[in-house]
Amino acid sequence: MKVIALREEPTIRFAAEELKKYLDKMLVPESEAVIQLGLFEDFDVLKADSLKWLSDVPDKDYDDAVYISVKSGRGIIAGINPRSVLLAVYRFLSDSGCRWLRPGRDGEYIPRVSLEDLSSETAEKPSYRHRGICIEGANSYENIKNIIDWAPKLGFNSYFFQFREAFTFFNRWYSHENNPLKEPEPFTVEDARRYVAMGAKGLEKRGMLHHAVGHGWTCEPFGIPGLEWKAEETEISDDIRIMLAEVNGKRELWHGVALNTNLCYSNEKARKTVTEAIADYLTEHPEVDVLHFWLADGTNNQCECENCSQTRPSDYYVMMLNELDELLTKREIERKIVFLIYVDLLWPPERERIKNPDRFIMMFAPISRTYNSAFDTKNPIPPLPPYIRNKCTFPTSVEGNLAFLKAWQELFQGDSFDFDYHFMWAHFRDPGYYNIADILHKDIQNLVNIGLNGFISCQTQRAFFPTGLGMYTMGKTLWNRDLDFDSIKEEYFSAAYGKDGSLVSEYLRKLSVLFLTVRTMHEDNADRGKVEKGISEIKTAIADFAPVIDRNLAAEDKCIRDSWEYLKVHKEICSNMADIYRAALEGDKKKAAEIWDKTKRLVQEKEDELQTVLDVYLFIVTLGIDFDSLISKI
Repeated sequence: MKVIALREEPTIRFAAEELKKYLDKMLVPESEAVIQLGLFEDFDVLKADSLKWLSDVPDKDYDDAVYISVKSGRGIIAGINPRSVLLAVYRFLSDSGCRWLRPGRDGEYIPRVSLEDLSSETAEKPSYRHRGICIEGANSYENIKNIIDWAPKLGFNSYFFQFREAFTFFNRWYSHENNPLKEPEPFTVEDARRYVAMGAKGLEKRGMLHHAVGHGWTCEPFGIPGLEWKAEETEISDDIRIMLAEVNGKRELWHGVALNTNLCYSNEKARKTVTEAIADYLTEHPEVDVLHFWLADGTNNQCECENCSQTRPSDYYVMMLNELDELLTKREIERKIVFLIYVDLLWPPERERIKNPDRFIMMFAPISRTYNSAFDTKNPIPPLPPYIRNKCTFPTSVEGNLAFLKAWQELFQGDSFDFDYHFMWAHFRDPGYYNIADILHKDIQNLVNIGLNGFISCQTQRAFFPTGLGMYTMGKTLWNRDLDFDSIKEEYFSAAYGKDGSLVSEYLRKLSVLFLTVRTMHEDNADRGKVEKGISEIKTAIADFAPVIDRNLAAEDKCIRDSWEYLKVHKEICSNMADIYRAALEGDKKKAAEIWDKTKRLVQEKEDELQTVLDVYLFIVTLGIDFDSLISKI
């Protein structure tokens, strides 16, 4: 068995190592496989007129294309760039029966195959340029290492470390926030920086695009740390205070949170401090491919001073983008800059326009949208509501959000992507993880219809409980938007659960539908009869499916066995959630609170067992908001 890399480029060498590693697991050692790896030009792939379209991409650093011609273990695997060679290797292995169902070795399904099974004829470009995952939630370094390793196996090409050192996302895990059963571990900002640097090396090895920072530019350049969203006592000098946003007559940190504090953007010195800090950061961090320049988080926190109040925040934002572009051009820094349309910045500028669109990538971040409906261009787009400074309300409907995107697109026709939150909170409210995967599939298919060239998912890194169907669907559909959901679903469940995979699929689909009905109890005019019926049907569905879980817990393949073990814990959680709704429906506040406490205790006790697939911190935060609100109304 031979795998030959025609170039010494590190990512191509790594691709060769990966192919050899998996072929060793799939084949008997004496198999006579001979596969060569390289770039298109190494094999004259583009010589044939029928393949010239593969090289027709706007930017070979950002776009991917793959070519595979292997028959019975002999042939070539090529890409338009080194990353594409690695993606092509994983595509070939996938065509040969490998499945990467969850991050980590235990999430791999690797079949034993014959040499004749190693065959693939593939020439493809992905449907979208931007295919990425953004750090959120609570994470150990191993979680980040594993998802960076997993992502290109599903066709992702980028990863986004938020903030300068992603401190809060690591600290939540190492301090074991939301789990009093685990002792907090010492963790520092330097630890976080070291982990980000290690993660960056993993991205570099795979040729993946490294996105960085986002929020923090409105505080860090002024010597005010922006590590997390917690309020802190911070001493601020008068010369810095004058550059903070004036809200309600005061210039101070917004509710004590630096990350949520905007600036007085009419102040030229404030703008210059930010743009120079960004230029310095890019000089110091050559590993960063794409730098996100966002304003403060939070809403209705814009400066109300006499100068700022005359101009929309987005006008000042575009003014700063142009100033930044001029500075980066002067310093001969060619990296891309992402700007976002989000909360107050959803309203487009009235006067300012981006002068150099090639420098920038527009990011649409519809954080207030519903995840019960998908992007759809069939429904009419409403007019924009008026912009009223610091009294903005934000749309929940898909159409309402798309109205803002359309308004910005009339002013900016450059590169763009969707930055969305399917696996931040909504998936916890869909315990079957089925409806959210279906919505995500439709959303990704419709990105081209709404004028966006990809998707970066802002999410917990551990969205694989009880299944990774949604994440699997995300990767597959970003690569090929024409794949139908049923085929992705069948491929996933068959590999994850073996012969009873279709039963799992139907069971989880049913739970998603039923919990969607039961969750209407949060609404003021809930139909009590429908809710009660839904609760009973959830309990029946779980009881009926329990024997199927039990008979598969001894599956021979560890990947499949683990999938069933997760379902075993999952059925207990879902049963508890149904009982919380039943107690709330009966007006038993004490019982509802006790069952929620029992549920929290369950996931806390099993956190080590579930750590790679379930973000206990975010599970408790999200459902705690829901159930605490529900219980308080009893």
